[in-house]
Amino acid sequence: MAAALASKASIAQAVACGTPARRQARFAVVRVNALAQKAEYVWYDGQEGQAVKGAVFNEMRSKTKVLQKPITSMNPAEFPEWSFDGSSTGQADGNNSDCILRPVFVCPDPIRGGDNVLVMCDVLDSEHVPHATNTRAKLEAIINDKVKEEAPLFGFEQEYTMLAKGGHIYGWPAGGYPAPQGPFYCGVGFESVYGRGLAEAHLDACVKAGLIISGINAEVMPGQWEFQIGPTGPLETGDQVMIARWLLHRLGEEFGVIATFAPKPMKGDWNGTGAHTNYSTKSMREDGGMKAIEAAIERLSKCHPEHISQYGTGNEERLTGKHETCDINTFRFGVADRGSSIRIPLPVQLAGKGYLEDRRPAANVDPYTVVRLLIKNTLL
Repeated sequence: MAAALASKASIAQAVACGTPARRQARFAVVRVNALAQKAEYVWYDGQEGQAVKGAVFNEMRSKTKVLQKPITSMNPAEFPEWSFDGSSTGQADGNNSDCILRPVFVCPDPIRGGDNVLVMCDVLDSEHVPHATNTRAKLEAIINDKVKEEAPLFGFEQEYTMLAKGGHIYGWPAGGYPAPQGPFYCGVGFESVYGRGLAEAHLDACVKAGLIISGINAEVMPGQWEFQIGPTGPLETGDQVMIARWLLHRLGEEFGVIATFAPKPMKGDWNGTGAHTNYSTKSMREDGGMKAIEAAIERLSKCHPEHISQYGTGNEERLTGKHETCDINTFRFGVADRGSSIRIPLPVQLAGKGYLEDRRPAANVDPYTVVRLLIKNTLL
């Protein structure tokens, strides 16, 4: 036994000390790794709406690339393209499975900290053209000089519901229900608020990432929350909403909480989960802009079916005409009317200029698609 221990001690000493050349090689590896920085490449997959997803909207994907040189710029063009197995994400067949990740937006990584970054990517197919699931490219394609002149801005109100392990809503009694809706919207107190820890951690992460996040609040149904991204331009809106969604899922891992964007996670007399989208153009924001707002609403009224068909999977369960929604088959607008399709906020009416709120999108909507449809059907 003593001989064995001595032998182990000798081995440990040899590894720790070694020859000068071995020590130099070992420390060289340490120095290289100390300079390395981690870039988390983020994208969205092709499986949104499939039954396998159940109630959990989980279309975000990511993987880590270690860069062996310092990151000196947040310019996405300076980050290398990468690839992934599209056959495992619903974006390619197994016999031609490689898809390309092209960086489009870079921000600090608030979870890893340091000089590490998050890299939002769009997806290209094997021919190096935008993949069929690449809704960002479809938005980018319509941003012409006319659109740029109107400088559209968006505010995206992303609602979500927290689920505990097992699938029941976080904070709800097992096999039961909390008190009826009423005290939970913007509530305070142990009996009125469920999940503030994750919501606050997510807000902090978005701020540290440099996202344009305007705030958070507890929503009408207990366990339901909202964060707001914007005001931001067209592409920035989609990029930042997607990164914010990824951060929410990632932090959920630490808290043991699932964030679902399902439009109606709890059937019955409970509010659904939406993504109200605030929209303005230069003409709307200028004096007398109410005329431009009314003209935009008139145009949107003629395209209602097109929007509804792309405003989220399962949205028919949410847009029932109850719980602060308009019936899915009806288009109407109103001032301060949360039962309308398009709401004109009271301060906007009083000022005679500002923005409109599209209340139709479901929480699981693709943000690039919402932005594209609003631009296409009001400006082009």
